[in-house]
Amino acid sequence: MKHRYDLLIVGGGMVGATIAAALGHTDLNIAVIDQAYPPPFVAGSEHDLRVSALSVASENIFKTLGVWDGIISRRACPYQRMKVWESDEQRAATEFVSQDIGADHLGFIVENRVIQLALLERLGQLENVDLICPAEIDDIDYSPGCSLIRLADGRELIGKLMVAADGGGSKVRMAAGIGVHSWDYDQHALVASVITAKPQQDITWQQFTPSGPRAFLPLSGHRASLVWYNHPAEVKRLLSLDSEAFIQALVTAFPDRLGALDTLLERGAFPLRRQHALQYVKEGVVLVGDAAHMINPLAGQGVNIGLLDAATLAEVLVDGHHSGLDMSELSLLQRYEQQRRHHNLMMMQLMDSFYRVFSNDVLPLKLLRNIGLGAAERFTPAKHRVMRFAMGLEGQLPALARGEPIGV
Repeated sequence: MKHRYDLLIVGGGMVGATIAAALGHTDLNIAVIDQAYPPPFVAGSEHDLRVSALSVASENIFKTLGVWDGIISRRACPYQRMKVWESDEQRAATEFVSQDIGADHLGFIVENRVIQLALLERLGQLENVDLICPAEIDDIDYSPGCSLIRLADGRELIGKLMVAADGGGSKVRMAAGIGVHSWDYDQHALVASVITAKPQQDITWQQFTPSGPRAFLPLSGHRASLVWYNHPAEVKRLLSLDSEAFIQALVTAFPDRLGALDTLLERGAFPLRRQHALQYVKEGVVLVGDAAHMINPLAGQGVNIGLLDAATLAEVLVDGHHSGLDMSELSLLQRYEQQRRHHNLMMMQLMDSFYRVFSNDVLPLKLLRNIGLGAAERFTPAKHRVMRFAMGLEGQLPALARGEPIGV
């Protein structure tokens, strides 16, 4: 049986589901295809290992789409301060405080599953969206304006526009013949969920070391997420340690401000990779999120720029639909690429610069870094600009990121 849609969104994660939610008020017929529905959230359960630092711009998107209450009602941890330093936290550090720019907070640390559940809950309320999940894709036949997706259960879905929201190894991108430029960093990121002796904190911090940054992300209660960047062999060794030895390694490597660690809840690791699609669009297909770009997670901006992709694409499609344009038309989709590609590339290069400048032990650079961090603490206008940038409030923003609805 063939089912026809205006949009086939492959991937029901945070970015793909956001696009569908943003188009929920339109008369577009939308299918969201995903492999598996996330497990339900149970109040009082331990935090998931995978978390994201949501910017204020991302918060605005979710509030405007009616998703934010579904996130907050489950679990989220706001933070008002962010501190960065290298060797000397007392003399060469920069601390960003939301109150300095009249804001309540800089962002929220939220489990990825909580975000996805709130989005899927919203999709269930939309009459023009079909959530096809669980679903296994057997084959993708890309054809401009009339692409076909065959599912393992025999269903065939035909869409005017295919949206690739299916991650870095995107099947849609490969089916459309869009290449990527990519390379691996010689580092892995080790992530650990822990219980700390300190109560819930309002600060996220990052210390730079020659082997890579060590970061603290606050979670609710006494919980925290720790991120430890290191060489692949060292990360493999650390993962092989038993819980007691691993906790001792954390206490030894992380700064004293971490405090005592009571319990290791979970740990894992992933390689660091930069990847950028050679183009974001072709006639009848468009890439968003990790399918279009993967950046160094140094400042936790990956999910936020993916959500800006989603908000921008939705705005472009609504404007085009109101003007009577076909969803698959290349000139329409290029408006999205023109708005997002430069911003994403700039963010990728910025994260690369931080990574390369700080991930070494060259003495002259080390001295300059510490002088720079100390000077930045005293240069108020620059600090305020950096805060607004981290909050996603600088530059050309789509309407949803400004808290404005689209197409109404």
